[in-house]
Parts: sequence; structure tokens; C-alpha cells
Amino acid sequence: MLLKKNIPISYVFGKVKYEITFVIIYATIIGVWDKYFHVINISIPLSVPMVLGTVLSLLLAFKSNQAYDRWWEARIVWGAIVNDSRTLVRQLLYFMADPYISVSIKDFQDRFVNRQIAWCYSLGQSLRNQSPTHRLNKYLQPEELEFVSKHDNVPNALLQLHGRDLKRMLQEGQLNKYQQVELDDTLTRLCDSMGKCERIKNTVFPVTYGLYIHFSLFVFILLLPFALLDTFGIFEIPMVVIIAVSFFLIEKMAIHLQDPFENKPTDTPVTTIARSIERNLKQMMNDQKVPEKVEAESFYVL
Repeated sequence: MLLKKNIPISYVFGKVKYEITFVIIYATIIGVWDKYFHVINISIPLSVPMVLGTVLSLLLAFKSNQAYDRWWEARIVWGAIVNDSRTLVRQLLYFMADPYISVSIKDFQDRFVNRQIAWCYSLGQSLRNQSPTHRLNKYLQPEELEFVSKHDNVPNALLQLHGRDLKRMLQEGQLNKYQQVELDDTLTRLCDSMGKCERIKNTVFPVTYGLYIHFSLFVFILLLPFALLDTFGIFEIPMVVIIAVSFFLIEKMAIHLQDPFENKPTDTPVTTIARSIERNLKQMMNDQKVPEKVEAESFYVL
């Protein structure tokens, strides 16, 4: 996720460097040829690119809104994951017997909490097409890691282990039926959040829509110098570049926001959120090994 400050200009304009290069070369050729060689006798009424630019503005606005909705929904879902992870551990702590009375219960709760932390990291990694079991050996028992490694959907397998343990605690009398139902309801909400993230990840933004906008944008840029020559002469070059850069940056912004799980600076910061969840849960368990808070070393956090 991009932070509020220290976003380098090179990052912003680096996203459209090829488009800017093309526009500069194209506009310069048109302007120089018209001024010094007088070989261009094409004149287009300014109203033509104005109408096309207005249509493009509406299309880009719609695309930007839809892309931001996808990004914001992803952030809302991860906010729900934070809340439900805290709720799950709180229920686990206060539904069961005092862990300081029973060592076995304390071990069970520690293992359960570590598995929930592993679930958060694993979900983020799988959404970014990274190894969902990477570094999970810190949080999982060897037999648990072996179990989840056999599944295509590792986060789902971890929830399955959660459910299995809750069933065992019910059978052993550590939980009553009502408490087990409440815990299972929290697991269901976590599963729903996982499914929402997977829907966002796997639902491709309509390709033809973006392609048509991109094609129309280039047509607009190709026509624009001929409409500005009569008014600005060779000074149409900076005018065309400024207008083109504005449109291209809006288009690129929408393209990056529409996919919030691609391991890019504009991503939903799932790894940072997972680290915050880890800190919260370990503090709830009075664990002394709480990881350090993530400090941004650049202009974004992942």
C-alpha cells in the first residue's frame, strides 16, 4: 500500500515512461514538420478531440471507481480478518479452563493461536501466488505442516485443523456445545473472508473494457496535435504531453488498483496486516516473543 508521503516522482512517471516517450516523439515530429517543413496540411477542429476526450474521461472515471471498489473491498475483508482473529483467540481464552491451571490446555491454546497466525500469513502468500507454506514452520507442528502441504488450498486446510481441534475439545468436555457453536461461527466468518479474497483475486477485470479504453486513448492522442497546431503552433508539443500524461496516469492507476493481490506497492498490505495480527494475538497470550512492529523502509508497505 502506498503511504501518504515520500512517493518518488520516478515511481509515478515510471509507470508511463514508454507512453510518454512515444507521445513526445510523435508530438515533436508533428510540430517540427509543421513549423519548418510545412508538409502537414491536416487540420482537425478542436471540438473533435474535445468530444473524444470527454467520453474518455467518463470511461476512465468509471474504470477508476470500479478498480478502487475492488481495492477497498479487499481492505475491508482484511479488516474483518483482523477482527475475527482477535475474536477467535478471545473466545478460546475465556471459553476454556484457566490455562495456568492446566498445562495441556495452555499448550493447546498456544498451538491454536500459532496456527491462526500461520493462516493469516498463508492466506496473504497464496493470494500473491507465493508459496503458502513459506516460513510456516515457525508456527506449525511438523505433523500439521505435513498435513497442509498435501492440500492445494493451504489456508483452508488450516481451518480444517482448527475445526478438528474444536471438535476434540468438545468431546473431551473442555467446551460445551454453545461455546463450540460460537467458535465455529467465527471460523465460518474467517472462511467467508478467505472466499471473498479469492473471488477478488480470481475475477479478472473485463479485459475488453480496458483494451477499448486504451485503444481509444491512443486515437485521442494521435488526433490531438492536429487540433492544437492552428492555436499553439510548435507549442502544441508540451500541451499534448501534459494532456496525454494526465490520461495515461489515470489509466495506470486504475490498472494497478483493480488487482490488490499482485505483490506491488499498490497492494492491500496483507503481510503488514498479518504481522499486526501476530503481535495482537501473542500479546493476548502473554507471549514474550512478540515480533517488532513493521516500520516502513520505503514509500509503501506490503
